[in-house]
Amino acid sequence: MKTFNYHSAKDVKEASKLASSNSAFLAGGMTTIPSMKLGLASYKDIIDIKRIKKLSGIKVSGKTVTIGATTKHSEVASSKDIKKAIPSLAALAEGIGDPQVRNRGTIGGSIANNDPAADYPSACIALNATIHTNNRSIDAEKFFRGMFETCLKSTEVIEAIEFSIPEKSSYQKLPNPASRYAIIGVYVAKHKTGINVGVTGAKSCVYNDKDLAGALTKNFSSSAIDGVKISSSEMNSDIHASSDYRANMVKAFAKKAVDAC
Repeated sequence: MKTFNYHSAKDVKEASKLASSNSAFLAGGMTTIPSMKLGLASYKDIIDIKRIKKLSGIKVSGKTVTIGATTKHSEVASSKDIKKAIPSLAALAEGIGDPQVRNRGTIGGSIANNDPAADYPSACIALNATIHTNNRSIDAEKFFRGMFETCLKSTEVIEAIEFSIPEKSSYQKLPNPASRYAIIGVYVAKHKTGINVGVTGAKSCVYNDKDLAGALTKNFSSSAIDGVKISSSEMNSDIHASSDYRANMVKAFAKKAVDAC
């Protein structure tokens, strides 16, 4: 691991001021630290934000659930308020990694990293999330741009993620047996304003499957998915699953999610 300057920011303003194109924010460190150890990433400055109280916590209103960026996966999974408002979101958090990861990893770090197989990005898409930073509020559909890529600027700090409470929802995934990352993950959410189908693990970036959403809008049942054709042309293909297999699993797990709603 290369040398770097370590900073423990007392507030968001200080964290943003310390940031540059050659720095990284540190909360749980579930990706940053291993990447540095393996020589996959190096930074001049590491800015620790986990002690900033403003960035943690859970708040439920009549229509939304707002989660602070440094809130741990285990806290989301065990929250009685989230289990009542959006039980599928608590279940998603419970299925991330292992107990060590869930007790260190944070929701803000997960979406900022935007791993193509991460769980939380699908929740952001399905639940019409708004990502609040120290500078602006960003719709989830515009936040995720590509593999490990978001629209965040180098000095932006994610402060909270605000989710809309759906009428019904479910997240179903086929996990990698070792990492628990999603080989395929499908999050179906039915809102008064429409239906979203957030898919992770299938392509280079999380996406909202409009074809599946359209079919479910006409008939919210798993049988409606039978007639939808899922192309494998842009699907990931690796040692864990071929592109054709992933395309089939998107349909299969979308049906499971609908049945579980």
